[in-house]
Amino acid sequence: MTGPQTYLNYIQGQWSAASSGRTDASRNPANRNHIIGHVQLSEVEDLNQAAAAAQSAMPAWRRLSGAARGEFLYKTADAIARRIDEIAETMTLEMGKTFAEAKGETARGIAILRYYAGEGMRKQGDVIPSTDSEALMFTTRVPLGVVGVITPWNFPIAIPVWKMAPALIYGNTVVFKPAQETSITAAKLVECFAEAGLPAGVINMVTGDGAALGQALVEHPAVNGITFTGSNATGKKVGQAALSRGAKYQLEMGGKNPIIVAADADLDQAVEATISGGLKSTGQKCTATSRVIVERPVYEAFREKLLAAVRTIKVGDGMETGTWMGPCANEKQLEKVLSYIQKGVDEGATLLCGGQRPDAAGLADGYFVEPTVFEGTTGMAISQEEIFGPVLVLLAVDSMEEALQMANDVEFGLSASLYTRDIGNALAFIREMDAGLVRINAETAGVELQAPFGGMKESSSHSREQGQAAIEFFTATKTVFVKA
Repeated sequence: MTGPQTYLNYIQGQWSAASSGRTDASRNPANRNHIIGHVQLSEVEDLNQAAAAAQSAMPAWRRLSGAARGEFLYKTADAIARRIDEIAETMTLEMGKTFAEAKGETARGIAILRYYAGEGMRKQGDVIPSTDSEALMFTTRVPLGVVGVITPWNFPIAIPVWKMAPALIYGNTVVFKPAQETSITAAKLVECFAEAGLPAGVINMVTGDGAALGQALVEHPAVNGITFTGSNATGKKVGQAALSRGAKYQLEMGGKNPIIVAADADLDQAVEATISGGLKSTGQKCTATSRVIVERPVYEAFREKLLAAVRTIKVGDGMETGTWMGPCANEKQLEKVLSYIQKGVDEGATLLCGGQRPDAAGLADGYFVEPTVFEGTTGMAISQEEIFGPVLVLLAVDSMEEALQMANDVEFGLSASLYTRDIGNALAFIREMDAGLVRINAETAGVELQAPFGGMKESSSHSREQGQAAIEFFTATKTVFVKA
């Protein structure tokens, strides 16, 4: 019987082992004794080879027409579609989200690729009137060059794709450093790019320690731009290192996203949105709901409906039928969530539901935690700091003005939601809320792929991903003046 497969780096169109000769086991967070496979523990030498490959492939790739580059993206999308169940299962086994969520994410990756494949046929400049009647002045877009792509484990298909697809369609080449926890999922994604026939060196993948390889990628002189999604602490280091050598950078980081439930809200809809937005994917989304701000006239009724619904959630292995919420993605994340739950108790918050490791049969070897609901105040750590887990904090307010003030009273500004039937409430929320995504009668999590995505304050470097907004990061504007 053969053991778990070993997955390789992808450099210059070839699959190759790390120069270190070392590998790392990828484990199932639903059962830490289950090894999914082994991935490379690469050295800086491997990353240097990947950067050199991307740099050498750049001139020929940028000379292709946008339509020709788009054909490669269409073929990649088709390759993923043929393997959608396999890739989704690998995602669930590596990071724990339910198979249904993983398959939905993989389908989103396919849609993103097809969207950007079409971008190759859209305009990339404007004609500008000149004061000289005999001259022609216009703008065009040019690629950055080599783009370093650093991605987290919570969306191991969607986030890499929404970074790499625009990078590629606009003529850049890529060095991809995925999260180590989901490197097998990343390898299968890159297999689909390889199957599509991308020229050697256009896309390269190196796996290994995030701190060492990420720093080397950001500092590499051949890398012209860095797009990063991850924690605030790491993101700030990435930005500082890129800035110090004049590289372009794009950072998408944390969130502490509120949902406001107005006194006139449909409470059943608001409860559903709170649970879906806050607890799906075990709360491991940058856009996940974590603060639930409720006007006092409906607070008691909302709380009872919410608790009743949360108590019905089935926690378990994401591959098992009926599981609604899987485990935390790894042991470190579980320990972080449990530490915040204890911190909430220590600070005097009232634990209304959950807060423990579940004791159901078959869960002892996984990184499971119960969905948790606190009643707290806005100054507590659980109300201010990103937990990245299935923890909700209920906060009562006396007015919409107080709700908006409380919603803005954090260092983050990624996503925010309001449930109301009142157009005045909605307009005030849109106007006053300091968040890159504001959603009326919809959960905080999620944004359509054709729309700009990004945050305000410390959630972002204030650039935007997805949709046509992506062109702003992955290209530079060149102004052209022509005269006979």
